[in-house]
Amino acid sequence: MPSSPTTGRSPLLRPRAFADFPSVTAGMSTRHGGVSGPPYDTLNLGRHVGDEASCVEENRRRFCAALDTDPAWLATAGQVHGSTVRVIDAPRHEPFCDGLVTTTPGLLLAIAVADCAAVLLADPARGVAGACHAGWRGAVRRIPADTVGTMADQGAVPAQIRAYVSPCLSQDAFEVGPEVAEQFDDAVVARPDGADRPHVDLKAAIRRQLEGTGVPSDTIEVSNRCTMQETDHFFSHRATEGSTGRMFGAIVLRH
Repeated sequence: MPSSPTTGRSPLLRPRAFADFPSVTAGMSTRHGGVSGPPYDTLNLGRHVGDEASCVEENRRRFCAALDTDPAWLATAGQVHGSTVRVIDAPRHEPFCDGLVTTTPGLLLAIAVADCAAVLLADPARGVAGACHAGWRGAVRRIPADTVGTMADQGAVPAQIRAYVSPCLSQDAFEVGPEVAEQFDDAVVARPDGADRPHVDLKAAIRRQLEGTGVPSDTIEVSNRCTMQETDHFFSHRATEGSTGRMFGAIVLRH
């Protein structure tokens, strides 16, 4: 499935994966359209990065409004680079997990990222949605597969799941040490001529993992955008050595 286009300085990317399903709304923020000042300019959605609280709350209000959702119905995860997935039915911040699954219409599942991938999932026919935070640690610990498995426990059918993998580090940008590379299948590791260290294709690793659970390849949309190479559009932890904002990848079921 081709990735969603972005033109100009759009504040929101709309995944094509869910476009044909009125019962699902999803979006991925960029760094545009908010009120925060540098280095969080402008649509920082992370509360933990040092930005002014009032700016973050206004930015979250704008993001939720763009998805036609009440900010009071926002659900977030603690994101500890693990493999824990929680099923939730009410808005809250769920600590010590990296994946959220729901069958509750109106509940906006949001994953905060700034180089890692936000993976958004839905089985529109069964009314089950999921979202997870997948950096290299999460991918190695199989958080995408575990999120699909938790969705299946709630009635989803993997063959009916639609998936979106957000902008994140591209293989060209994701240089890692050999101790990281050895934890991935050789098919997603490159050793470019002249490079000091190997490069991991995080997007391909996530895609392969989703396919391994039974999600069809042609229902998986993988963004071709790189957060580190496009810092004019995206926040990148690696490019700024940690001094930056956070974007949301989010998904909500409709009645």
